[in-house]
Amino acid sequence: MAKKPMATLQKGSGKDFTKVIKSVKSEKTGAYTFKEEMVHNSLLQDFLKK
Repeated sequence: MAKKPMATLQKGSGKDFTKVIKSVKSEKTGAYTFKEEMVHNSLLQDFLKK
């Protein structure tokens, strides 16, 4: 049986968070990297504006 790591976040205050993956372009090389973070729902728009 496979483990579900996100299942523990669905209880209690875990529903208030969202996993966000944002692509960021490096100014030096021009390559894209991915920034992955758990963000509270109320701060989601601020994270995406950065």
